Amino acid sequence: MTDDRGDSEQGAGHLDDIETTADVQIASDPLQRVIGQDEAVRLARVAASQRRHLLLVGPPGTGKSMIAQALALHLARPTEETRVVHNPENPERPMVEIRTEAEVEKELKSRGFAEGEFIDPKEAPVNVAERLGYRCSSCGVYSPPKESFCPNCSRAKLAQVRSSTNNPFGDILGGLMEVTMGQMAGRERVTTTRKRFGKEEVVVFERAGDMIGVLDQAALEKRREFEKESPRKVIVPLRRNPFVLATGASETELLGDVRHDPYGGHPQLGTQPYDRVIAGAIHSAHQGVLFVDELPHLGHMQRFILTAMQEKRFPISGRNPQSAGASVRVDSVPCDFIFVGACNIQDLPSILSPLRSRINGGGYEVLVETVMPDTPANRAKLIQFVAQEIVMDGKIPHATKEAVDLIVEEAHKRAKAIDNKDKSLTLRLRELGGLIRAAGDLATGEKAPRIEARHITEAMKTARPVEEQIKERYGSYMGGVAKDISTSEKESSPYHYWNYHVHDDRRGYG
Repeated sequence: MTDDRGDSEQGAGHLDDIETTADVQIASDPLQRVIGQDEAVRLARVAASQRRHLLLVGPPGTGKSMIAQALALHLARPTEETRVVHNPENPERPMVEIRTEAEVEKELKSRGFAEGEFIDPKEAPVNVAERLGYRCSSCGVYSPPKESFCPNCSRAKLAQVRSSTNNPFGDILGGLMEVTMGQMAGRERVTTTRKRFGKEEVVVFERAGDMIGVLDQAALEKRREFEKESPRKVIVPLRRNPFVLATGASETELLGDVRHDPYGGHPQLGTQPYDRVIAGAIHSAHQGVLFVDELPHLGHMQRFILTAMQEKRFPISGRNPQSAGASVRVDSVPCDFIFVGACNIQDLPSILSPLRSRINGGGYEVLVETVMPDTPANRAKLIQFVAQEIVMDGKIPHATKEAVDLIVEEAHKRAKAIDNKDKSLTLRLRELGGLIRAAGDLATGEKAPRIEARHITEAMKTARPVEEQIKERYGSYMGGVAKDISTSEKESSPYHYWNYHVHDDRRGYG
């Protein structure tokens, strides 16, 4: 391999230490997997530890999304759960309830206690098992309660129980009652008494799938306590992903909503307002990261993000004026998140000035790198990138040393061609990753065990931007445009007029 980097740089890196990319060790820290963005990674670590905001600026494919996701994995797991609680005095103003991790764990334990214990139906008293629909009263065979008729004797499972009751109409009506009442397949629960530790107590047996739930006096009392509480709904659970992607979100996705119900909050027909409340991305990102790629595309909704960042709380209300939930509002819903925004350089003017001021006042703006020096250390990072892409794809084989060498060389060429940087390696890694996958697909199609140098060479021919293909075929982009229009369109085409008009004997300019 020869190029303009000088003999000292050729073959640099750790290629001599590997046979394939399977020999490359991939870092467990997600931030260490980000290639060439040392300053952005440093500030991401600061943002995670100090809860600062970030604005990442640069061209696509340079690792902005990867940095945001890696940052979220460096945060402590969320410690709060957000709920909305029914307000009996004003149902259209549900209340917010915040539960800590310790409170949630205690509640789960307490609710588990209220569920009682579970036993096999064969361990329950015979009469209980029959009345609950687990045991056939005729032949004694056990089966699931959803089966009304015994799979063994084909009789209604409750026939014997029903016929033992007083029936003044004799066998004729009794047989009819056997069939119709047998289809009920028993009760959902049976209340009885039992002696325990020399003391008689009320006990409830209830269906629990293939098992029977047993509620003693203590469990019944605990359940009554829960039933006295106002109904509530968890809108942001304790166990959740700390990374929330809000790119391209609609207003309701970003800010939350109250579902429409044609019956409103009617107690018999409708759904109560608290149960229709839906959290937005800003609320789900509480104690985590809210990431918005292509930030300027949010337009006016940037103002809502700014308000949420300032107040760390944002109300949820019905956003459809025609909806039955339009009058419902939940105030003071927490949304204390780390905001990470990303955009291209040309889109910077479209970001609201107050939002940028808020980021600068409580965080950092970073211009990401597009190239890195072509050094042995950076070549090793690029080799690591190749291995990461292959592992993350999961559908292509590992690459040989010769194949990786060609990829590194291609990174050098692209740094020169795109960014006009000598002795550098490109950090526009998304396009380079596309080259790796294209070569991997070729290898997979051939059932080759490894991606070889010839696969990389072939992929370079096929995995090209369509603009390059147009230039190769037509000489220029505008030449392709001129060939891609109909005859009737040509006369009105500016390109055709200035370059091929019949009255222009120069056949164009320049």
